Amino acid sequence: MKNSIKLIFKTLKVFLLFTGCTILFYYAIMWVTQEYQDYHRYDEPDGKAISVVSDGANENYHWYNRLLLFYLDGE
Repeated sequence: MKNSIKLIFKTLKVFLLFTGCTILFYYAIMWVTQEYQDYHRYDEPDGKAISVVSDGANENYHWYNRLLLFYLDGE
């Protein structure tokens, strides 16, 4: 009888520990999600930023020259 009470008490402790950690993890994930929800990665930059992608007006390369440059750079 005494052993079964100890077993039930240990099982209850493990269950409460698991439930507490699960709730803590859930609220941590919710906090991180809320923190980055209003973070706009694709906004236009402020200041003296320049565009990396050109509109093609200043392109002097044909597609195969760009492909060779791509292979030569190893990217």
